[in-house]
Order: sequence, then structure tokens, then C-alpha cells
Amino acid sequence: MTQGGRTDCEDQAAGPAPAAFLSLSVLRKRADFLRAARATRLNLLAFGLQARARQAEEAATIPPDTIRIGFTCSRKVGNAVARNRARRRLRAIAREVVPQHGQAGWDYVLIGRPETTAQADFDAMRAELARALARVHAARPDASRPSRPASDTRAADRVRA
Repeated sequence: MTQGGRTDCEDQAAGPAPAAFLSLSVLRKRADFLRAARATRLNLLAFGLQARARQAEEAATIPPDTIRIGFTCSRKVGNAVARNRARRRLRAIAREVVPQHGQAGWDYVLIGRPETTAQADFDAMRAELARALARVHAARPDASRPSRPASDTRAADRVRA
């Protein structure tokens, strides 16, 4: 027997956690989700993906080699049971795909879609996330959405009219 009541065989079977999972962190603060919402956005069949490279000034509070990921499902997805199921599926595909295809120093948010996230084929969702991450990282840095506030855009439209 070893510490915690587990046998030596169980310790060997469990083994250490894979190194790829150690660099994942979960987004929990609203401000982090709002920053991701202003960044690159991809609308996929089963879910949405928002991705942004963190700024240098954020390195003081967040290790630069960390990949952060958030999950959200609005009430449009369904009742609490449906939202939780959709979030569980998003967490599962993220756990498998993001360590291999994500990049350190980036934040990702997976957004559940009504009816499709909870019912889509799991392998298709996994492949879709891998392709989406490849597209995000293949895009030029200046190809992301503009960072100016929406009020500036409306003022420019009024001037042109």
C-alpha cells in the first residue's frame, strides 16, 4: 500500500499526468471573456471559437507558456441540463485537441450552439476544432477584427451618409 490507500499497481496504472495537460488553464473572469470576444472569431457548425494572442503586459500575471480556454453556453442552447451537456462536450474536445493544436500565450473561448453542440458527432467536432485552430494560427496577425470601439464605426458611417 502507498499513501492514500492505493496500491503500487494502481499508482503505476494511473501514472503521471501528460505534460500537454499541465499548461491548460480555464478562463473564469468576465473581463477575459470580453477580451476574447473582441478578437478573432470563427463560426463553426457545432460551436463557435474565439481566439486571441495575449498581450505582453499580461505576462506579469499569466505565465506566457500557458494556454487558457473558456467555455460558454447561453440560455439559447436550452435548459440547464442541455447547457451542461454542451459544455461537457466542449471541455472534452478541448482537452484532446487544444494541447496539440493550440499555441502557448493564447486564449480560446468555445461557444455552444443551440441543438448542434450537444448532438453533433464527437469525432466531427474534434476534427472541426483542429481545423479551426489551424486556420486561426495560419491567419496574418493584422487579419483579426479591428480593435476600435463600435462607437467610432457608427460615427464614421454617419459622416459618409
